[in-house]
Amino acid sequence: MIAKALIVPGLPQVLLAPEKSPGWGKIHAAYEAARKEIENTEADLILYYSTQWLSVLGYTFQADPAPEWVHVDQNFHDLGSMPYKFRVDAEFPKIYAEEVKKDGHHTMLANYYGFPIDTGTIVAQKLLNPGNRLPAAMVSCNMYAEKQETIDLGRAGFRALERSGKKAIAVLVTSLSNRFFIKEIDPREDHISSAKDDEWNRKIVELLGEGRLEDVAQVARDFGREANGDMGFKGIWWLDGLCGESNDFSGKVYDYQAIWGTGATVASLTPKHPVQARAADPKEPKGEKASLEHEIVQAEKAPEPVGAYPHARREGEFVFLSGVGPRQRGKKEIPGVALDANGNIRDYDVEVQTRSVIENVRTILEAAGSSFDKIVDVQVFLTNMKADFAAFNKVYAEYFSGIQATRTTIEVGSLPTPIAVEFKVIARV
Repeated sequence: MIAKALIVPGLPQVLLAPEKSPGWGKIHAAYEAARKEIENTEADLILYYSTQWLSVLGYTFQADPAPEWVHVDQNFHDLGSMPYKFRVDAEFPKIYAEEVKKDGHHTMLANYYGFPIDTGTIVAQKLLNPGNRLPAAMVSCNMYAEKQETIDLGRAGFRALERSGKKAIAVLVTSLSNRFFIKEIDPREDHISSAKDDEWNRKIVELLGEGRLEDVAQVARDFGREANGDMGFKGIWWLDGLCGESNDFSGKVYDYQAIWGTGATVASLTPKHPVQARAADPKEPKGEKASLEHEIVQAEKAPEPVGAYPHARREGEFVFLSGVGPRQRGKKEIPGVALDANGNIRDYDVEVQTRSVIENVRTILEAAGSSFDKIVDVQVFLTNMKADFAAFNKVYAEYFSGIQATRTTIEVGSLPTPIAVEFKVIARV
């Protein structure tokens, strides 16, 4: 039911003034390439979620079959007007609204002359679907909705597509970082307004290029906070819920540029297999209560637990790892440990063990939807503090100096397996 998903920017420069800036022109060309890609699909609907169409009470759906008006962007009105007349699928919004109501949210169908369409949707529709080749559908962005509610909105969209038998192009209209220049700039010198934003943007673009939609959704909260993401970058949660909450996509990034200091990318995600949307669990917390969500994590590549415990457990915005040693999955030999015939430690290398522990931690964090740079606290257990601390500490510094996680190091009499070092880790998701 999802033929392709797109992430595109919605600022008017790319439509009205692409010739004024090399970057704007490149994004305009990227839009054109994406349009051609859409035309090669068998989609019969184009579905928009724009962070510029804001609602406060629930969700609004465009239900006018032929909305027509002349729009002027409130911030960049000097660029000129955007007259439009679109073709809208008037039946699909009713189905979508019904599915959203099942999750307990207020919905409204907008079907009257002059109801405004936002700049982002107009820009995307004109560049991706000129001539109204495909009927369009549009859903608003609730400015107060949190992660779980926005994911549920996406899931409801997929259920609506299943009910209607439609195959859709899903379009998320959003900037990446959203820090505008507040003074006039020469468009020819436009650039990302913050080096930190640019660094974060490039991480997101890299993940999108690898087709890792679910991973992007998992880091959206951090991205929104650290890079001033557009509406907290919540739109990616809608797209993730709509597209099955997976990384099973072929990704393509057409371009990444700056538009008035913000981060703009045109990227596509093509399902490798038919999308299977995850149904909403009626017991799953909604809105602000979503911070209570939890998940048991078993990492396929990490060493097997030696007891009745998982590799990790996600609780809200944090992931808690069980004790992690240097063992490797499926192997009897332990890195950095030499045993005698009776299974007792004959010799060991704490540096080798520490490196292996750290790599196991990295593996488990990635399986939990987190990453090494999100570690916030480490407890270290050494069996011989006096002999091993200096060597352990040297290796630890190689990996953790830039992270600055809190740490506690404790000497213990022994560990459950013949090892000399073990970590207990807490990280943000």
